[in-house]
Amino acid sequence: MAEIIAKGAESIPDIEVRLRSVDEASKEDILWCNGLAVGSPTNLGTVSWRMKKWWDDIGFEVWRQLDGKIGCAFSSSGAHGGGGEHTCQALKTILMNFGILVFGVPDYVAPKTAPHYGAICAVEPISNSDQAMCFRLGQRLSEWVAVYFDGNQNLHPINSNYERGPIWE
Repeated sequence: MAEIIAKGAESIPDIEVRLRSVDEASKEDILWCNGLAVGSPTNLGTVSWRMKKWWDDIGFEVWRQLDGKIGCAFSSSGAHGGGGEHTCQALKTILMNFGILVFGVPDYVAPKTAPHYGAICAVEPISNSDQAMCFRLGQRLSEWVAVYFDGNQNLHPINSNYERGPIWE
């Protein structure tokens, strides 16, 4: 999922992406970025302990330094209905506690598929609709970064007419 989200993010011109696992991410990575997509496997209907521990461990080191960055969430679970939306909401709550601005995506990227709360997949993003959802989430993250940090108002969702990536036909 993270790789497809990164491809979506890189589809916007002048956006640089770093892809990190929770085990290799550092406070320097989070201070470097203007936008971040944070993912966690759904564990008992919420965020994995590794992701929670990561934020707990770096929290005071980066407190007030992340305010105004833009973030989104994604999650995979063993099956549909496993709590993926809860996990995305929990991730967004963590981000909001650091002052990171979070967003939803109203676009339907395939029939019955939209990353309103984040990209959510059962197991792996094998289907075209799951891949489109992940791609669109990364693309929207970079659009917001381009609008708010780079001043590119052409990429604002309300103003833009460019092709936004895979949408079902």
